[in-house]
Amino acid sequence: MKYGFIGCGNMGSAIAKALAQTTSDIALTDRSGNAKKIAADLGCIYTDTFTIANECDRIFLAVKPQMMADVLAPIQQILQLRKPMLITMAAGLKIERIESLAGVMPIVRIMPNTPVSVGKGMIPYCCNQFVQQEDLDNLIADLQFVGKMDALDEKLIDVASALSGSGPAYMYLFLEALADGAVACGMPRKKAMEYAAMTMAGAAEMVLSSGEHPGVLKDAVCSPGGSTIVGVKTLEEHGFRGAVMDCVIAAYQKNIELGK
Repeated sequence: MKYGFIGCGNMGSAIAKALAQTTSDIALTDRSGNAKKIAADLGCIYTDTFTIANECDRIFLAVKPQMMADVLAPIQQILQLRKPMLITMAAGLKIERIESLAGVMPIVRIMPNTPVSVGKGMIPYCCNQFVQQEDLDNLIADLQFVGKMDALDEKLIDVASALSGSGPAYMYLFLEALADGAVACGMPRKKAMEYAAMTMAGAAEMVLSSGEHPGVLKDAVCSPGGSTIVGVKTLEEHGFRGAVMDCVIAAYQKNIELGK
């Protein structure tokens, strides 16, 4: 098989679904059995960890950091013999740590986020010296439907995890709060959620497409003496930016802790 997934939770299944748009040469396994239904939906194979280790050329390690050692120990000898490409997405676990658990072989470290399920993901990646450029290019091509892949120095991967990896949760919280404010002012909740989501998506697209600094785009919305600047002032009075910075820093520190 071309691809194998060991673990098929929210992130693993999201990547598998995106990958299935370019190939059906995929095998899935997990401890819960959730992968069986996903495999059936995608037209892929549901199997076990040993089969994936023995037969797959590129293996996604889609398990939690604290589970990685237990998952790799039984298949370590197989992996060392075959040396497939391992693609790890475990927060905090550096490539060096994966090498110590699995052996020296081609290893790619990625840090995806849940929007990969709708083709709008942000996936920073890095790899060790055993990954051939042609193989890396093929992997990126096969993952074309996940969103944006971006090469990043490994020392910044934990930061990226705290920003883009955890970021959707922060966005959902802000989106919900925006909608709640509108509901408090009398707007039906369904409408409020739609307006908040479209506004967030549109604002993000303007940053990406215009290349302008967010502060410049913010100023363009804030008319002198208008209602928007009063809303911005209210956010600042409640420590909005400080709270957002602190949440990213706290998530980063947790990632460092997970890697120890």
